[in-house]
Amino acid sequence: MNFDRIRLSNFKPYGDADLRLREGVTVIHGLNGSGKSSLLEACFFALYGSKALDGTLDDVITNGEEETEVELWFTHDGTSYRVERRLRDYGDRIDHQCTLEAIDGGDVTRDGARAVREFVSGLLRMDAEAFVNCAYVRQGEVNKLINASPRERQDTIDDLLQLGTLEEYRERAGDARLGVEDVRNAKRAVLEDKETQIEQKEDQNLHERLNGLESELSEVTGEIDRYEAQREQAKETRDEAAETLSTYEEKRADLEAVTDKIDEIEAAVRETERERDEHREAIREARERIDGLEAEIDDRLDAADLDAAKPEAIAERRAALDDRETGIREELDDRRVSAEAYRNQATNLAEKADDLADRAEQAESEAVDLADEADAAGTEADERESALEELREEGASLRNRFADAETDIDRDEVTERRERLREKRGESRERSAELSAELKNARERVAEAEELLAAGKCPECGQPVDESPHATGIEEDRERVAELETALEETREWTSDLDARIEAIDALVDAAERLGEIDETISMLNERIEEKREEAETKLDAAAERREHAADLREQADETREVAESKREDAVETAERIAELEDALDAVTDAREAVDAVEERLEAVEEAEDRIERRRERRENLDEVNDERRGRLADKRERRDELTAAFDEDAVGEAETRKEEAEAYLERVEAELDRLAERRTELDNAIGEVTGDLKRLEALREERDELAETVEALESLHEETSELESMYGDLRAELRQRNVAELERTLNETFELVYGNDAYSHIELDGEYVLTVYQKDGEPLDPEQLSGGERALFNLSLRCAIYRLLSEGIEGAAPTPPLILDEPTVFLDSGHVSRLVRLVEEMRGFGVKQILIVSHDDELVGAADELVTVEKEPRSNRSTVRREDAVELDVASLADD
Repeated sequence: MNFDRIRLSNFKPYGDADLRLREGVTVIHGLNGSGKSSLLEACFFALYGSKALDGTLDDVITNGEEETEVELWFTHDGTSYRVERRLRDYGDRIDHQCTLEAIDGGDVTRDGARAVREFVSGLLRMDAEAFVNCAYVRQGEVNKLINASPRERQDTIDDLLQLGTLEEYRERAGDARLGVEDVRNAKRAVLEDKETQIEQKEDQNLHERLNGLESELSEVTGEIDRYEAQREQAKETRDEAAETLSTYEEKRADLEAVTDKIDEIEAAVRETERERDEHREAIREARERIDGLEAEIDDRLDAADLDAAKPEAIAERRAALDDRETGIREELDDRRVSAEAYRNQATNLAEKADDLADRAEQAESEAVDLADEADAAGTEADERESALEELREEGASLRNRFADAETDIDRDEVTERRERLREKRGESRERSAELSAELKNARERVAEAEELLAAGKCPECGQPVDESPHATGIEEDRERVAELETALEETREWTSDLDARIEAIDALVDAAERLGEIDETISMLNERIEEKREEAETKLDAAAERREHAADLREQADETREVAESKREDAVETAERIAELEDALDAVTDAREAVDAVEERLEAVEEAEDRIERRRERRENLDEVNDERRGRLADKRERRDELTAAFDEDAVGEAETRKEEAEAYLERVEAELDRLAERRTELDNAIGEVTGDLKRLEALREERDELAETVEALESLHEETSELESMYGDLRAELRQRNVAELERTLNETFELVYGNDAYSHIELDGEYVLTVYQKDGEPLDPEQLSGGERALFNLSLRCAIYRLLSEGIEGAAPTPPLILDEPTVFLDSGHVSRLVRLVEEMRGFGVKQILIVSHDDELVGAADELVTVEKEPRSNRSTVRREDAVELDVASLADD
């Protein structure tokens, strides 16, 4: 995996920054606090979002700004990707938007911070924490792994080497085993309880109890049958006595009913006589009402235009009025429809005229817009022709470069030559760094010897000497300094020459890429110019057509307005005729109301005469009804006398006695039957309980058998989960041992490169990732016993060894992210820095494609293929980035020494 480009907007100290990153060693150099680490934090944040931050999201937004944006382009396993994150501060919340897309080599898109983080973690096979532990040595965390507890170091390395998943599986298997144990123990307890219940049921002699209860139930049922027969006989006696009493009660009721009927008939006769008097009075009032109605009819004959109040005349007059009203209404309806039609036509024609005028204005406006667009298209075509000429001139100039360089325009060939030169420059810079460190040490020895000589002491033993000192050793050191200075100068000149040649080839590579872009752009511009010329001609023709259409629309609008005015005049004339017809219709209505009044009063007179006749008939009917009632009254009085003579009080007393005795016996027998029924119910319930216990006993036996099978199956499952737990543990131990062997190998290879020919011989790594350093004399040392600089370099070696192991893989190479070192020299002196340079060069030799180093130390500049300088503007407090010549900075720093 390589980082290709990082672009920032309002991210921490950066207002705007855009940095392209290439393969090889890139040193990001600058003073402390200038913002160097923020560049790498931005890359880390682009990949993992908030998980990559020590603080919160609002901490990364530049002070005084509301929005920040980070874009990262990277290549992984042959596919290029771009990830973009945007943060916006709304005061009470931070809005986080994130997208990722594959630029080439795959159809991949992800939206949302969580989706992008999960995709990146799966793609790199490491989350944010694993990324830090493997490839990103953050500032101040150089000694993180070596200072960790054995357990923390074990978990960290296991997670990096994908062994944490096996431990998770082992724990899951252990949890499953414990779960099976719990279920098995619970089932065992239930099984024991079932056995206990079965024993208790078997001790109750359920079948013997059931036989006894059934015998007693048969006896109780016999007694109930006997009592029920006696109860039926008592009921017959009670019913006979009750029937006798009922007969006498009926006679008594008949006597009372006859007496009541007599009283009722007498009252009805009196009520009928009163009603006859009311009818006579109503007849007199009706005759007076008829006289009043006839007078009102005479008063309304003139208004109704009638000679006499006769039905034939009224019908004839009403027919005439109906004909008159029909004719008026027909004309009125026609006129109203015409008036509404005229008004609607006038309104619609006016609106149509306005619409035609608006369309004419719109067509004219469109014609103007089309003419403007035609001019714009012509202008754009002219501009593109000018740009086309500039591109042709630029292309000719670039091709002249290749003519001067006497090489073909072949980007792959030029790129291959540049890579060979870069390899040579790396070797030269490494040699320069080694000579610089050795020169510095030689100068320090000469200076120290001169101080001792000046103080009158031997430069070799430090003891006072008389007169001339022993200066042989000093002269050798001075000669060595001169030799180193000469060798360093030659190396720098060689490096400078390589830089110049690389710079020239870089220009040719850029020129070849630019020529390809120019050829594509020229082809595209030719097509666009032709399109714009055709577009201008088409839009001019369209503008002319729109102007002609606008003139036609205005002419139609004027004609339509004239017709609308004519329709308005017709509507006014029709409205005047409608008013005349409505007045005539009101006159017809008044005449009809007078005719209706005459007719209503004639009908009222007829109804009054009918009521008089009906009341006369009702009086006659009432006389007949009273005569009939008087006959029935005589019959009822005779029946009353007969019933009074037939009533016997002694027979009634005897029947009441028999009835009371029968009811008393029934009450006693019902109580006994209730008792026996209750006992029968108790026996039925007891039999049901015993039967239920027998069924429960059988069910318990079946449940016991099923539980026994379940417990047996759980025993087998428990054994399987135990074996699975042990398998995962053994597999993790086996894989860890393989990883330990490979990690120990890569660590010793790396450590030997850094500490070759020094006081240390090798490193041992046990199965728990406990590290032991061995000196040349075989004495073991804990890494904590190393000096600060040695411990930091040792930890860097460990990090690099882990990185190599992940990159090489146990069973095949795997793509890994860039190796990132953030201020790795914090705990290193100048001697250890040169060893760090050697470590970086060796990591390149192991195939690490991209190494990014953030440092304020000038000694690391010599190891850089690309140098990025970060500076902060004091007034604005904003950081900027730029590329510099690494060799010039290296030479300047040595001159200061």
